Amino acid sequence: MNAPAELTPTTDLAAYMKSVGARARAASTAMARAATAQKNSALNAIASAIRAAASDLLEANRRDIERATGAGLDAPLLDRLRLTAASIEKMAAGVEKIALLPDPVGEVSEVRPQPSGLRIGRMRVPLGVIGIIYESRPNVTVDAATLCLKSGNATILRGGSEAFESNRLLAQQVSHGLREAGLPGEAVQLIESTDRAAVGLLVAMPKFVDVIVPRGGRGLIERLANESRVPMIKHLDGNCHVYVDAAADLAQAVDVAVNAKTYRYGICGAMETLLVHADVAAVFLPQVAAALASHGVELRGCAATCALLPQARAATEEDWFTEYLGPVLAVRVVDSLDTAIAHIEFYGSHHTDSIVSRDHLAIERFLREVDSSSVMVNAPTCFADGYEYGLGAEIGISTDKLHARGPVGLEGLTSQKYVVFGAGQLRG
Repeated sequence: MNAPAELTPTTDLAAYMKSVGARARAASTAMARAATAQKNSALNAIASAIRAAASDLLEANRRDIERATGAGLDAPLLDRLRLTAASIEKMAAGVEKIALLPDPVGEVSEVRPQPSGLRIGRMRVPLGVIGIIYESRPNVTVDAATLCLKSGNATILRGGSEAFESNRLLAQQVSHGLREAGLPGEAVQLIESTDRAAVGLLVAMPKFVDVIVPRGGRGLIERLANESRVPMIKHLDGNCHVYVDAAADLAQAVDVAVNAKTYRYGICGAMETLLVHADVAAVFLPQVAAALASHGVELRGCAATCALLPQARAATEEDWFTEYLGPVLAVRVVDSLDTAIAHIEFYGSHHTDSIVSRDHLAIERFLREVDSSSVMVNAPTCFADGYEYGLGAEIGISTDKLHARGPVGLEGLTSQKYVVFGAGQLRG
């Protein structure tokens, strides 16, 4: 997995990146033709290797955490960086779950006879080489690598410098599992450089890379969107909303709102703004505020919210746009479903938004009119996750509208080509 001794990131970064790309392109050919059983064998070997390396992974992660803490990394990012014995086991179990998922590659569908006698269908095929750029989360190394593996792709990983030791050791376990199954270890490569220039080079190699998947903060995504010469599957941020309708079950609404905010502050599916219909605000807001206070959540509200909740700070215009990734919540009282939908459209990020209601017409309108990658009913936004959607894992959550939208699992890492079945027909 490491670059050859004569060509390392420190000697010639541009040449090193091209060599990584060339190896990935060659490996993608082998991955595209790999049998399902061989891919599953590799996945099970990877799960075993991760478990066997658990103590080494905890030590590598401890060193990463120590350096990141010294460098002043924010608490939400430290939370994403941290590995535990339980999270390592969850990673390994997640790999085994991917092995159990149906293999989409080679699936032929929509076969239709034509007047010519030809039968026209579509076959699902890998995308090729996928470059993945991410920050903080070591589990992304495993999720991304194994999803790409099962879907017949090669991948180039560029994790954040704060997780370098954890990522490198995890990538080594992936490479080991690939080779055990007779597949090329170069099908998954971790860029052995923390130089930011490596990212710029990766997104400018359309000869070697077919798709870029960035996972990180808004600044990173905006930079890559400007620089990339390779198509991207991306989302900028997760400014998610829960709207409590006039017809909501208020006890259920309290539970949904609290879980949406406090399940984990640092995930992109965490609720950042709570919208409450004016007809239920006087009853609902004191109840939800008391529940959130027990979690230490700070409230920033509109004038109507602050009138009902003296402990809330006055929200600024910027608060409605903000993805806090921490124990802060913006709260707004709205006079109608129309106002709630308009607020989400103007301030939201098209990631995940939820309505709590028993009114079927309101629910139907919310589902149709809220233009987000996931729209939920009577459920917290933190459910926006590949595992929860039955995808086994996710490579990211896309707020794009083309190719893939929402949690991107195996199917999102493939494309379709037309296949044509004939019996010697000639076009006249």
